[in-house]
Amino acid sequence: MPNQEIELNPVDFITVGTVGPKGRRLFHLQAGDEHQIVSLIIEKEQARALSEAIGEMLDDLDTRFPAPVERSFDIGQTNMELRDPIEPVFRVSQMGLGYDEQRDMIVLVAQELLTVEEEDVSPDEIEPSVVRLWCDRAQIRALGTRAQEVVQSGRPDPRLNGRLVFYWT
Repeated sequence: MPNQEIELNPVDFITVGTVGPKGRRLFHLQAGDEHQIVSLIIEKEQARALSEAIGEMLDDLDTRFPAPVERSFDIGQTNMELRDPIEPVFRVSQMGLGYDEQRDMIVLVAQELLTVEEEDVSPDEIEPSVVRLWCDRAQIRALGTRAQEVVQSGRPDPRLNGRLVFYWT
């Protein structure tokens, strides 16, 4: 089966956002450049883990490869909302972060979650789609902050997951 590879190098914007009411929100990772917008569906836990991984990576990069001058990036002054159209390319199974020292750029790689529904197709024959999003340090730092804010804006007790709870006295 054919797979799709999309690379935005560099992105003009990158963000995390949700669609839907609390308890039934659908999380999206979205990025774009002057030619296209790419939206991917992620899980809430993936957004949380991404935020933590970004923080750890930036701490390490700031120690090992200090940036000459990081451009100022005020998340409050930047539009971190999802842009229309929100048409997901795929649901993400896993993500990874990489660093290009020569360009001082960070790449976020997202791989498609595959489900094999056809009986005559072997899982080994299927190649997942991949998206590579290249960001500078300020953009990825803002993404980490935004992801953390979006995750924390949910229900106070996510274990309830929209369930009705009865209290007896």
